[in-house]
Amino acid sequence: MDMKKIGFIGTGVMGASVVKHLLHAGYEVTVYTRTKSKAEALVSLGAKWAETPAKATEGQHVVFTMVGYPKDVEEVYNGTDGILSVAKQGTIVVDMTTSEPTLAKKLYEQAKAIGVHSLDAPVSGGDIGAQNGTLSLMVGGDEAVFEQMKPIFETFGQNIVYQGAAGAGQHTKMCNQISIASGMIGVCESMAYGLKAGLSMDEVLRSITAGAAGSWSLSNLAPRMLKGDLDPGFYIKHIIKDMKIALDEAERMNLQLPGLALAKSMYDQLLEEGYGDNGTQALIKFYK
Repeated sequence: MDMKKIGFIGTGVMGASVVKHLLHAGYEVTVYTRTKSKAEALVSLGAKWAETPAKATEGQHVVFTMVGYPKDVEEVYNGTDGILSVAKQGTIVVDMTTSEPTLAKKLYEQAKAIGVHSLDAPVSGGDIGAQNGTLSLMVGGDEAVFEQMKPIFETFGQNIVYQGAAGAGQHTKMCNQISIASGMIGVCESMAYGLKAGLSMDEVLRSITAGAAGSWSLSNLAPRMLKGDLDPGFYIKHIIKDMKIALDEAERMNLQLPGLALAKSMYDQLLEEGYGDNGTQALIKFYK
């Protein structure tokens, strides 16, 4: 099946970079985002503009969504002029929003009922991974559809893993977010300790990023902390959303996650102080 025509809904920090990779790979991309000005740079690169999610879906072989919150996912799929109101049989819809596993399962069943294929495919790698085309994708849904989509995924991702049935991609992303959110406390405390001890933090990072403490956050976000660069690769307001999803799912499974609960309480405090639109590395402000 020819899958050259792609609709893309949500062109934020990461979505815009994904669209650029798709355009560069020769796909015909039609975009929709609530604030049209955010898509102007993509239109100048060859993307087409659609006025609604439905118009971004009509005539497309594949439709990606990458929006902010589960309520936004629900709206673009099932709201007025939503994706599922116009998607034709055989269309593949792929939600890359970090969202609720239960919602991913619901969308899968709704899509299946009208002959549409649905995948949940949240990503990890932040703004840098999106820009470099090295995102990690965690995919749930039918494996045959995953295999069909793999060449498209490979235009903007590297570590692309099929996780299982619908919702499994979102559950895997929760594992990712739990590791990041709780681990960020350790990164911040390490930086705070080194600064207080009067160390040269560039040299500290040379040592500890290459050892057992090494992590993506330590290598990529600790340097931003030290420079005072709080620009978002991933927003605090969004990691809080993700932590709430994970804590709610854990409660349903009768699982306690005290480390995650602590991290959320710290980020909640920063949100109250006005840091919601900063990157997750702004947690360092908690220690200053």
